[in-house]
Amino acid sequence: MHCKFRISILALSSLLLASACAFAQSAAAPSAQKETVVTKHASGPFDVKVTPQPTSDKSETALGRYTLDKQYHGDLEATGTGEMLTAGTPVKGSGAYVAIEKVSGSLQGRSGSFVLQHTGTMTNNQPQLTVTVVPDSGTGQLAGISGKMTINMAAGKHSYDFEYTLPETK
Repeated sequence: MHCKFRISILALSSLLLASACAFAQSAAAPSAQKETVVTKHASGPFDVKVTPQPTSDKSETALGRYTLDKQYHGDLEATGTGEMLTAGTPVKGSGAYVAIEKVSGSLQGRSGSFVLQHTGTMTNNQPQLTVTVVPDSGTGQLAGISGKMTINMAAGKHSYDFEYTLPETK
């Protein structure tokens, strides 16, 4: 019985592998239109409203949850909505946050939406922040977008620098 079971598993595995290879080859087949990937840069100011929300454990003071509402201006004319989780520590100037944000609007004349993933830490007032486009999250004319955003803050004002790639159909 074990031998028949192993043979069935091997046969099933081989079938799945062959199907996956066939799918990958058909997906990689050249299309009628050629796509060129172009790296671009966008920048501008943004306004953000961060609203505290209840956490699952009301007695926990080190963890926080917030909603994000943003208005992007400049090369990116869009709204951003999202959720952020934070962690504070007993050491002043240290902590972390993660967030997911959906951005909807127009990026240098192309309309659609995409999702950003934020990961930030601060150690002794030294921030490290990564904001990355979630793969395959682009819609509309922003389908296929990838990239990284830098958030700057000076004199209480926020701005962004966004380096991204976007397929251009020829």
